[in-house]
Amino acid sequence: MISTEMAAMLRAAGLVWRPASGDRFQLDEPEFDADVFTVSEMTVEPREYPTGRILAFNGTTEWALDAVAIEDALWLPHEAQLREMLRGTFRCLRRLPDTHQVEMHVAGEEFVFEHPEPADAYALAVQELLRRVA
Repeated sequence: MISTEMAAMLRAAGLVWRPASGDRFQLDEPEFDADVFTVSEMTVEPREYPTGRILAFNGTTEWALDAVAIEDALWLPHEAQLREMLRGTFRCLRRLPDTHQVEMHVAGEEFVFEHPEPADAYALAVQELLRRVA
């Protein structure tokens, strides 16, 4: 799973989240630091209102929560979602003894991003793409 630090970096770089079933997220509240929630029609459902998008908590496990604004949630994209964001720029993922490398090709240049966790290596590559389109 992507680290909280990398997810925050991607959000700061401009990554926009459109919640879908199966997405994981954390809340920007100290009392929920260790909790990871999953969007699901059964428990956490994205709802659209004229005032904005919220995540509505429908399940009994989150009984103390009614709803939270999307801006107060930190999306934790998984590897496949990050790889999909790279689209045609993605070349390969390599596993090395102590790290993972994501290689991508953008505008005639090759880029390699390394991190011990593959999802975080993908996040570094996505950050580069976001930097280029900003």
